Amino acid sequence: MTKVCIGAAESIDIAELAAVAAHTFPLACPPSVAPPDIASFIAANLSDKRFAEYLADPQRIVLAAKRDDRIVGYAMLIRDDDGRVELSKMYVLPAQHGSGVSTALMDAALAAAAGWGVADIWLGVNQKNERAQRFYSKAGFTVTGTRTFQVGSHIEHDYVMVRPTR
Repeated sequence: MTKVCIGAAESIDIAELAAVAAHTFPLACPPSVAPPDIASFIAANLSDKRFAEYLADPQRIVLAAKRDDRIVGYAMLIRDDDGRVELSKMYVLPAQHGSGVSTALMDAALAAAAGWGVADIWLGVNQKNERAQRFYSKAGFTVTGTRTFQVGSHIEHDYVMVRPTR
């Protein structure tokens, strides 16, 4: 298997990012989320148009994980006005699970957050997504609270996890 390369996504990557997002987002949703709610979320938040906006936003970094010049995963960090950084999205195609892509993407996301000079980084993860919770715990994140997250008309419950950037 060829090496994975992580770098800042570019405008040429928009359509492929949106396709990877549309494929991977449903995998993180619990079975209780109806397909129309998932489709609504994807249309509103993970379209080509939205990725173009994300890439143009100086408060965001979108990292693309590429193998053989194809995007196999991505992460998005958002810096708010208070200097906090959220790891808003981190998804890897299922065929790449266990191949080191997720770890490389996490390392790059942590380095990007540290480059912004922040002390810690936070994320939300569905309370039913135990696989992701294990990965984030292994990466040094700890649960510090909860939040709600809307997918279409459905309200989900997330854990808020935080870790230092260094």
